[in-house]
Amino acid sequence: MEFKNITFVKEGKIGIVTLNRPKALNALNSETLRELDSAFDALHADKEILAVIITGEGKAFVAGADISEMKDLNTIEGREFGILGNKVFRKLENMGKPIIAAINGFALGGGCELSMACDIRIASAKAKFGQPESGLGITPGFGGTQRLPRLVGEGMAKELIFTGKIVDAKEALRIGLVNRVVEPEQLMDEVKALANTIAAQAPIAVKLCKTAINRGMQCDIDTGIAYEAEVFGQCFSTDDQKEGMTAFIEKRDKSFKNS
Repeated sequence: MEFKNITFVKEGKIGIVTLNRPKALNALNSETLRELDSAFDALHADKEILAVIITGEGKAFVAGADISEMKDLNTIEGREFGILGNKVFRKLENMGKPIIAAINGFALGGGCELSMACDIRIASAKAKFGQPESGLGITPGFGGTQRLPRLVGEGMAKELIFTGKIVDAKEALRIGLVNRVVEPEQLMDEVKALANTIAAQAPIAVKLCKTAINRGMQCDIDTGIAYEAEVFGQCFSTDDQKEGMTAFIEKRDKSFKNS
């Protein structure tokens, strides 16, 4: 599959999507969002890919949405642009595979929002995070007002969004925006190692874990626990459950088949 603004490669059981507009700091324009949409469809359909990494080329993860495209939008066009971004990010968030953001540099505006749509965020020590939209006369438009409070709490999210403050990787770790921070030269090795560890687990179980966590975050705990019981039960209809438990009893390596 050929793209203009992103690259998409497979490494064993891992799919790696790289934003590749380094001269524009990987800013998200409509064309790039549509390419991401197509790439996410391909990732979802590929049964061999069990974990996904998203990163950026050059010194930015994604520096934001493309201001040169947004500047002259009217109300209807602005809404449509926001709907497009949210559709693509929700597709990523709902994909039945774990998604890891390898945040190599600036993750501002739409870039911060893209990272938050991923399941796990690993940051380079050089990474910077923020939702600076208020300084541009707009609100976050790709889910920032919804995901940031869920990750860092309402008060901290309001402070970051109201002020447009940009924080470094150390502060992002402190407030819970990222899982961990590593040296820049170690970033991709760390993220690939994590992706491979996840890909070695039972794929259906990982998918159901992701679904249960995501659904539970949007409802009361009793509803969430009831859903957990359902997916827990579903696991016992899979070959992976039989293989995993039999291998444990027999003290041998597991061989999952995603069934």
